[in-house]
Amino acid sequence: MGKPTGFLEFTRETPSHRSPTDRIHDYGEFTSLFEPTSIHRQATRCMDCGVPFCHHGCPLGNVIPEFNDAVYRDDWKEAYEILASTNNFPEFTGRICPAPCESACVLGINQQPVAIEEIEKHIAEKAFQEGYVQAKVPNLRTGKKVAVVGSGPAGLAAAAQLNQAGHLVTVFERDDRPGGLLRYGIPDFKLSKDVLDRRIQILEEEGIHFRCHAHVGVNVQPSDLLQEFHAIVLCGGATLPRDLDVPGRGLQGIHFAMPFLKQQNKRVAGLAPLEGSGLESNVLGEEVTAHGKHVVVIGGGDTGSDCVGTSNRQGARTVTQFELLPKPPASRTPQMPWPSYPMVLKTSSSHEEGCERRWAVATKEFLGDGQGRLKAIKTVELEWKSAEDGRPARFEEKPGSECEIACELALLAMGFTQPQPEGLLQELDIETDARGNVAAGEKNYQTNISRVFACGDMRRGQSLVVWAISEGRECARKVDEYLCGQSLLESKDSNLLLS
Repeated sequence: MGKPTGFLEFTRETPSHRSPTDRIHDYGEFTSLFEPTSIHRQATRCMDCGVPFCHHGCPLGNVIPEFNDAVYRDDWKEAYEILASTNNFPEFTGRICPAPCESACVLGINQQPVAIEEIEKHIAEKAFQEGYVQAKVPNLRTGKKVAVVGSGPAGLAAAAQLNQAGHLVTVFERDDRPGGLLRYGIPDFKLSKDVLDRRIQILEEEGIHFRCHAHVGVNVQPSDLLQEFHAIVLCGGATLPRDLDVPGRGLQGIHFAMPFLKQQNKRVAGLAPLEGSGLESNVLGEEVTAHGKHVVVIGGGDTGSDCVGTSNRQGARTVTQFELLPKPPASRTPQMPWPSYPMVLKTSSSHEEGCERRWAVATKEFLGDGQGRLKAIKTVELEWKSAEDGRPARFEEKPGSECEIACELALLAMGFTQPQPEGLLQELDIETDARGNVAAGEKNYQTNISRVFACGDMRRGQSLVVWAISEGRECARKVDEYLCGQSLLESKDSNLLLS
């Protein structure tokens, strides 16, 4: 702990942002790094709290007080070594994680928590600037070959760990470039692809081989992987979007969120929006833009927020976001005690840029213009009834609350249900659970085929990037144990015990 009285002397600070009116004209990141004085003040707010609940709030088990102390002492190399010991990609999580660690911060009981996520990002960027981040090529190779299917956060984490264990790792990616969700799901204004590319380059220098345009189950046969590799790790994510089955769903102008976001990421990368081999995920047969349109985003999560920010940058006429649930409270309630993750009202940077948010509203029908094109949405307001724990449990439509809202582009951002069953999973005859996810226990991440493992959203269902990285790391350890009988890779549990 840098300064025992720091949490009494200083309040929460975060870095400055470019103004909304400025940043909506480009797709660059708009959050600066901390000023030196500010980051030292923020690091010293970390308390000698006895039991650091932030460790347990973080799915990776990051040892947060220790790297905060190193930041306070200006020892950036030590801070990065501590952070990198539990997190392969702090430059990603420092930008796009919802920071459950901050919700569990002990200081958050009666103050604003330490700005842990921004400190993490600053440590990572400082490490790259100072040259602390270098490729680490394993001294010894086991000769064991591992195929990682999918190059999203879970796949990259599993590949990185397995490579450090000395195995020969090949990552199969169906898109044209590696990164998965990080590449084509998250907008550039939240995660610049330069940040992703520099990490991919390091992984390649460490010996990981990436095969793009390689869609396992389509142009790469799963049986070939079983013959060539000693183990296979499935990291394909939960890619089937939740649909909205209401009248008028077939009208032109109604699209899932991810293809819409992917097209814009391709534009920013200098690629044609429809460019691809036909093997890529979420490719639309038409180019979609929000320019000059009344846009409605259906779904109130992070993906919906990304659609709001992208629509504003494309020049939408208006942007409205629907949420089925009632408006959350502004702060914790008795039903959301510390240190649980609170379901409170969140206003994202995209919302600040311009968006009408409508709560407790359901879509009844998509209305057409008589020529097959979407022109409006019929909605109805909902009245929610709470369960004993205070959470919304069931709803009823409010009589007489139906109305129409102009809409030429509707973006469905209601989450994802399960991994794609056709192709890879069916051909390998992989067992799934009741929700359609790959059945693989958390103790060993092993499927019904002994040398096929699964992790990330493909195993646990739609979740956070930080959970995907955690699953990739833990799964890699179990694969290493399977191949070698034991593993020297650290586990999250061991990190928590050591801390």
